[in-house]
Amino acid sequence: MVAKIGDAIAAYTKVPQGAGMEARDAGRDFASFIRDAAGDAHEIMKTGESMSLKAVTGQADLNDVVTAVNNAEVTLQTVVGLRDRMVQAYQEILRMPI
Repeated sequence: MVAKIGDAIAAYTKVPQGAGMEARDAGRDFASFIRDAAGDAHEIMKTGESMSLKAVTGQADLNDVVTAVNNAEVTLQTVVGLRDRMVQAYQEILRMPI
């Protein structure tokens, strides 16, 4: 705790310029994140579908088929949930007064 304003000013002047304000890596942008997630979801859905077709022809193990179909189902539920949230957010933006 600083007892006097003069001590606070002296402490402030001792801090190097720009300390704590170093540039950070921005990382990926939101559009690329969504694009990659959609691509991953598409691949999971394709895997589930191909495993289902292999099961019909008797070329796949039942455990692999169940796992792939469950993964596809969870992915579809996640995508539908995200879509619903995005539509809801868009509708709330439309309801905002100007």
